[in-house]
Amino acid sequence: MPHLQFEINKNIDNKTKKNFAAKIRDSFSEVMQTGTDHIAISIREYDKYNLSIGRANPDEELCLMNLDVREGRTLEQRRVLALRFMSIVNKEFKIANRNQYITFTEHKGEDFHLIEKYLASWKNGEDPLA
Repeated sequence: MPHLQFEINKNIDNKTKKNFAAKIRDSFSEVMQTGTDHIAISIREYDKYNLSIGRANPDEELCLMNLDVREGRTLEQRRVLALRFMSIVNKEFKIANRNQYITFTEHKGEDFHLIEKYLASWKNGEDPLA
């Protein structure tokens, strides 16, 4: 059950957030070869100067992404996902690619829990809730 967290230093309207979440969910499912029902997404909005990236102008808009995922994906999958997410953030939130930063944190499947069960280790093409 990935938890995909997006922290931005601007306010976004609800329609944009809804479209953004759908694109993120679909991209994750496609790249990471899994279903969508277990994907959790957080969008956190902060005031302008509550986020910082050393290389970014402090007056510009930023997006920090923390992606908690099950272990087992390749570096290539994670890189493809990172670039897709950056593109989606750029298009939907109008945040420059240079002002985005992604951290992946990998966990065992058993670290992710839903009411009906915990998840197993990731397998290519699986539906973790089946």
